[in-house]
Amino acid sequence: MAQVKVTLTRSLIGRPEDQRATVKERATVKALGLKKTNSQVVKEVTPQIQGMLHKVRHLVKVEEV
Repeated sequence: MAQVKVTLTRSLIGRPEDQRATVKERATVKALGLKKTNSQVVKEVTPQIQGMLHKVRHLVKVEEV
């Protein structure tokens, strides 16, 4: 499978709860493994990951590895 490097480029302040990090089941950014601005993770591309990236596409930068 392909891999992507995801970088959190924008702040989570003022964002809706389902994009932020307080509730585990609904926290898209936390589920991706991102914590602070400019933090990076490498993820396998799956339909679930693609959906999460689409939901927070305005907050992250995605690069193919």
